[in-house]
Amino acid sequence: MAPRHRVFFGLLCLGYCLALLHGQLEWPAGLAAGLLLTAGWCVRPSERPMIRRCGHALFVVTGIALASHWLPGFNNAKVIDAVRFSPEAAPFSMALNLDKPLIGFWLLMFCPWLLPSVSTARSLKVATGALIATCGLCMATASVMGVTGWAPKWPEYGTLWLLNNLLLVTLTEELFFRVYLQGTLQQFFNKLWFGSILAIGIAAILFGLAHIGSGWPWVLLASLAGIGYGIAYRFGGLPASVITHAGLNLVHFSLFTYPMFDR
Repeated sequence: MAPRHRVFFGLLCLGYCLALLHGQLEWPAGLAAGLLLTAGWCVRPSERPMIRRCGHALFVVTGIALASHWLPGFNNAKVIDAVRFSPEAAPFSMALNLDKPLIGFWLLMFCPWLLPSVSTARSLKVATGALIATCGLCMATASVMGVTGWAPKWPEYGTLWLLNNLLLVTLTEELFFRVYLQGTLQQFFNKLWFGSILAIGIAAILFGLAHIGSGWPWVLLASLAGIGYGIAYRFGGLPASVITHAGLNLVHFSLFTYPMFDR
């Protein structure tokens, strides 16, 4: 295990040991850890192609189960419970999820070769353009569709929401949808002149479908946002896509009805 991998693994173990001591984690969560470690062992470059494919399949299935909160042992603390951030807004609840971040940690530990090396200056330049364009397109579309509207605010839970959204939501989603899915698709379609477009589009559609629980308008909006994040990742790497994603979410939260109008 490389030094930086040991750091990730050490921080992961420390954080989850503390969660176990405070009752937020129970022993059945070891099932998820075992599945992820097995997948990580299988995807090593030294393994045979068939074993690597099985490892990636196991990771995807386990990742979906973690993101959907289907695996036992995680007592995700609900820190916001049915709060209306503005009078016309639908109630919003939020939990500090301990299961979903494992997806991002797995990718950092076992698939670091998927992360492109991009200079900080380039990432910031790309992120600035992508954020402006993505915010303009998505928020205008959401307003025209009647999903949300202008409602500037910074509620009591704003800082907690921001930290959760950046560290436990945005980073994990970008690692999975952009680094893992889009990066893999980019390699698969690399011989096609439109391979980048296909990779960005497929990853964006899958990102949109992941929001189907909120209704079809959110599938469309998330797919549009996914295109913006995908372009940011393609030309500015992970930092650019995370900044674009987190920035759009922050604009939505602080300047518009969040999460949507109450219908």
